[in-house]
Amino acid sequence: MVHNLEPVLGQLQQVVLDKPTEIRLALACLVARGHLLIEDLPGMGKTTLSQALATTLGLSHRRVQFTADMLPADLTGFTIFSPESQEFRFHPGPLFSQVVLADEVNRASPKTQSALLEAMAERQISCDGVTRTLPDPFFVIATQNPQEQSGTFPLPESQLDRFMMRLSLGFPSVDSEKLLLRGDHLADRVRELPALITADELSQMQRAADRVTVTEPVLDYLLELVSHSRSNGDGLLPLSPRCSRALLAAARAWALMEGRHFAVPDDVQAVFAAVSGHRLAAGARGVSGAQRLLDRVNPIR
Repeated sequence: MVHNLEPVLGQLQQVVLDKPTEIRLALACLVARGHLLIEDLPGMGKTTLSQALATTLGLSHRRVQFTADMLPADLTGFTIFSPESQEFRFHPGPLFSQVVLADEVNRASPKTQSALLEAMAERQISCDGVTRTLPDPFFVIATQNPQEQSGTFPLPESQLDRFMMRLSLGFPSVDSEKLLLRGDHLADRVRELPALITADELSQMQRAADRVTVTEPVLDYLLELVSHSRSNGDGLLPLSPRCSRALLAAARAWALMEGRHFAVPDDVQAVFAAVSGHRLAAGARGVSGAQRLLDRVNPIR
């Protein structure tokens, strides 16, 4: 039996106010075994949402503040010689957690960012000639500041492509910001949030999402969206087969969260911009490009 996610969504919505769609997408990303990138201005709740996701899902997590002088070993770990035992010992880095909160990931150099590539794609790291498996489940939830801000390095396309979804929270409504100022929220007590599900229950939901039925018409609709990106002539980057697989997994997770064991075109539409926007273009133009593709391709119902 699949665990009910409504209490999880309810708790997260008390942490980040007025963002139900973004929260639902973030949770669908994790149910689909994806990694999540949250981009916005400083102070918009990116880190708070990241911490709330890890705590509410009952997963071990480490927060890493990315800086310009960070080295790859600060993430993966390092081997040092122990005089007591007269042998080399590996000291694991923060990547050996179920959830890694990569705060302001684009403040680190491309060399350090590349340390995430193997971990995100293969859920393992290679250090000193030894390959070590990362915990299961393993998620990277990264935040980044807008690229035009000082002290940031752009994420290369290969790194962006490792993230299943990219979200932007945006400003809250006036009423929600008033609740924030009054303290009618849980954002200041993220570390005290109760875990509402366990890692085993999350794994059960992931397996249930894998079993969500996708009919041929829905699959054809998804592939037609991807195909249009490769011949659109609008200057957008073509979507890769990895994106096709991410779209399928995200649509299945969204259908499961909607209480269905079969996917419909609406599920593909719900996740399309979040999954494809950062792949179509490096900036916000990718979101508008995703909408243009949705407008051009009619789903078969």
